[in-house]
Amino acid sequence: MPQYHLAQLNIAKLAAPLDSPRLADFVANLDRINGLADQAPGFVWRLQTEEGDATGIDAFGSDYLVNLSVWDSIESLHDYVYRSAHVEIMRRKKEWFHKLGEAHMVLWWVPAGHRPTVAEASSKLDQLRKLGPNGEAFTFKRPFAPPHQAPDTLPDVRGGECPAT
Repeated sequence: MPQYHLAQLNIAKLAAPLDSPRLADFVANLDRINGLADQAPGFVWRLQTEEGDATGIDAFGSDYLVNLSVWDSIESLHDYVYRSAHVEIMRRKKEWFHKLGEAHMVLWWVPAGHRPTVAEASSKLDQLRKLGPNGEAFTFKRPFAPPHQAPDTLPDVRGGECPAT
């Protein structure tokens, strides 16, 4: 069993209210995409309410959605984000969300078994925004190895540009 897992946070600013016709397709796909994550190889945990998603969590403001999850490796998260049906939703993000002028996604290593809080995740995002990618808060484009692993052993998951942009 690995000593560390990968935590990820991403936030999105809604372009319209969640119950609006503009976001109807996004909302209609939430259960499917969350289920895809839950069944993906390497998935460990995701933040959710009793409704099965995180749309009711108002941690960054009422017009933001939060996605917080834990994966067994950077490769497994990367495969889910960029090589699954999740990509079809990412391709449509401009329809549903405003473009943010600063970092909106952050990755960091947590001890296996740890479930990060929204406050912890927010702190990591702030750290990334202030300091740029580092061993405590990083991105797919500039990943860092877990604390127990030599830096040169981290697989290259950058794979070019995001297929959704």
